Amino acid sequence: MTKTDQEQNLNSGGGNEGRKLSFRFAAGVLALTLALPAFAGQREQAKRIHDRLTGVPPTAAVLDLMEAAMPDGQAAALLAIDPVQNPENAKYFYNVTLKNYATPWTNEAQDVFAPLNDYTALVIGMIRDDVPFNQLFSVPFTYVGDASLGLSSVSPTNNTHYEELEASGADLGDSSKLVQVPQSIAAPAGVFTTRAAARAFFIDGTNRAMFRFAMLNHLCKDMEEVNDPTGTADRIRQDVSRSPGGDSRIFMNSCTGCHIGMDPMTQAFAYYDFVYPEGNEDAGQLVYTANQVQPKYLINSDNFKTGYITTNDNWDNYWRKGPNTSLGWDSSLSGSGSGAASMGAELANTVAFARCQVTKAYRTVCLGDPGQNEVDTLLTAYGANKNMKQVFASAAAQCMGN
Repeated sequence: MTKTDQEQNLNSGGGNEGRKLSFRFAAGVLALTLALPAFAGQREQAKRIHDRLTGVPPTAAVLDLMEAAMPDGQAAALLAIDPVQNPENAKYFYNVTLKNYATPWTNEAQDVFAPLNDYTALVIGMIRDDVPFNQLFSVPFTYVGDASLGLSSVSPTNNTHYEELEASGADLGDSSKLVQVPQSIAAPAGVFTTRAAARAFFIDGTNRAMFRFAMLNHLCKDMEEVNDPTGTADRIRQDVSRSPGGDSRIFMNSCTGCHIGMDPMTQAFAYYDFVYPEGNEDAGQLVYTANQVQPKYLINSDNFKTGYITTNDNWDNYWRKGPNTSLGWDSSLSGSGSGAASMGAELANTVAFARCQVTKAYRTVCLGDPGQNEVDTLLTAYGANKNMKQVFASAAAQCMGN
């Protein structure tokens, strides 16, 4: 038989080889069909919601409750993360999912594997207790492990308490284990005045890092994305050279666009610093000097002697005009004030802040980027109450499958 005859025989299904080929093809289709998931029923969807939020399978009793709540996926999701309704597994949402959500914000390397700290604990506690999330930079309290857990006392100079809290395995979704207490600093400003944030972003430098990482982590905008050289440069500090390398064009084209908006806002941090013993940064602590500008705001004054000299912690938002109006500033706020808490409220009440937080929640739960329809749904869940728990529940419902 010629090669052409063989090909015709196989293609027509004739002969033993043709029959074998046909059988193998049919068996492959059958195997593929069996491997493909069937359309998920409501119980399967409920289980997927639980898995995405907690990372562990639900108990039969909880799955029954969730299935009964379907097809309202958001209601079923709220059952999965309710410590009362799901006492065995809801803790994993708080101890793992929310910790992974917040931890990259707490360090400059954006390391998700960093130990639990007061910044992360504050985020977890706020979401658990339905504290409006637009107060992230302004609440006067924090969260600590309850005394009944036998942990080391909270210290302004180390993170031992929170590392022990994490190692204990205590349920952070239990309000008797992770408890709300006032911040000890004289001028509290939410996560801005946590020790973890100060250690990462107030240390050395000029406190601009705190603003930059707030923009990056919470408005999803790095400084290059908000560069606007069209405003007035009257509040740029003395330490910024107007002719870096002897070329004023570099300042005009590369520096001014960030500093015009950033420097008037970072003036809100003028009384804060992170001080530490020489050679031991991990033993440092956040300090606040009321009505006294930190020396770091006055360094390198010879770079441009006629630059702005910081005399207080008054701040102004120059980005309420120009292209950065696209960030969606709240018209009910004045755009100026004194201190970190009021400046934080300015940032946290933007449309950009809300969109950033709900997008990151979706990524945490669904392991992908949301489309515009998904974002709109999440923003509806965020709502007037700025409720991130509802956002996580909504996200899980959106990727529960069909």
